[in-house]
Amino acid sequence: MKTSSFVSSIALLAAMALAMPAFAKPFAKTISLTQTAKLGKAQLQAGEYRLEIEGNKATVQKGRRVVAESEGRWEDRSAKSNYDSLLLDENGRVKEVRFAGKARVFVFNE
Repeated sequence: MKTSSFVSSIALLAAMALAMPAFAKPFAKTISLTQTAKLGKAQLQAGEYRLEIEGNKATVQKGRRVVAESEGRWEDRSAKSNYDSLLLDENGRVKEVRFAGKARVFVFNE
């Protein structure tokens, strides 16, 4: 009887652990571009955008309209960023997004 109860408890804990990411809120932040940048297939002009990251998918909105989508991953850095910033490569493609006070950055797959 104890073994059955133990197995049931482990199965319940495993199911809860798998379900937790489904309840996580998407990360959202307003970002400002001071120059033209490319994200995914989209060319983003200078201005303010809303960046939303849910799991490994990033969506960029201008007003209510989705203007870019791309995938990436979260990575930890050794130091916290002093401010929100976008890291662009030499071609103007967004490589990663850094957030003020956070050591985690979102790195785009492209």
